[in-house]
Amino acid sequence: MSSPSKSGAYAALLTASVVWGGSVVAQKVALGAFSAVEVSVFRGLGALCILVPLWWWQEQSGTRLTMRDLGVLTALGLGVLGNHLLILYGLKHIGAGAAGVIIGASPAITAFLSSLMLRDIPFSRVWVGCAVSFIGVALVSGSHATTDGGADPVLGGGLVVLALISWALYTIGSRWMMEGLSPLTVNWTTLLISIVFQIPLLWIDPQVLEAGVESIPSSGWAALLYVIVFATALGQQAWLYGVSGIGPSRAGVFTNLIPVSALLLSFVILGESLDLIKMLGIGFVLGGVWLVNRSSGT
Repeated sequence: MSSPSKSGAYAALLTASVVWGGSVVAQKVALGAFSAVEVSVFRGLGALCILVPLWWWQEQSGTRLTMRDLGVLTALGLGVLGNHLLILYGLKHIGAGAAGVIIGASPAITAFLSSLMLRDIPFSRVWVGCAVSFIGVALVSGSHATTDGGADPVLGGGLVVLALISWALYTIGSRWMMEGLSPLTVNWTTLLISIVFQIPLLWIDPQVLEAGVESIPSSGWAALLYVIVFATALGQQAWLYGVSGIGPSRAGVFTNLIPVSALLLSFVILGESLDLIKMLGIGFVLGGVWLVNRSSGT
């Protein structure tokens, strides 16, 4: 299938990065009313209600999946599951602003794994920038301040990093799959697969299922709606569209906007602090990403 234009890919990636910055804050708010598994499952089901009719209208008659495709899509679905759940569990232990700073290291992690797996960028060119970004992650995760809605920043930061690794693997694998399938097909099928694996977990981590829907405040519904429409349906579709146009390594640079918007929104909406540790962390994270992009020529 033909790739999107570069301008269209850049616009899609910009949109995804901005809405994902807000998503970090929205997920933190949603966790006040829902469990982590409930947020992940409900966001996925809600997004499928948008994506599947859109796919059926646009391209179902031209899509054929082989058993090999289904195997790869299942593996990618596990990447979606890991990203969604690990970030949500991480947000239970760390503030949204700090999590947003750590998420800013996503381009370095993607470039690091892409250089090892795809060999599209020589590892010798990116390791320094990756190391600098990881120093920023360590600064934020190692902060002992627990006043921003996070009781264990080290655990929370570690879970967010694991979520980023899951997303990097998903991004790399989806680029390969989109040589034969559309971004929309890859999006909804991997999302559906991730939900199938998560449904049994609802009985392990219930909250609304026990308290009832009447216990959910309006802020919880609003946060969940934002995550469904913007972060999952619109954001993920825009991201895959952009990746199909310019590749995972170049696409990663657009996630620079996530920590900036997440940090500002967590300050405005949640009242979290903008302390020196976070500012130093974001400086190291973005500085490392700049070094990665400069060294790789992206």
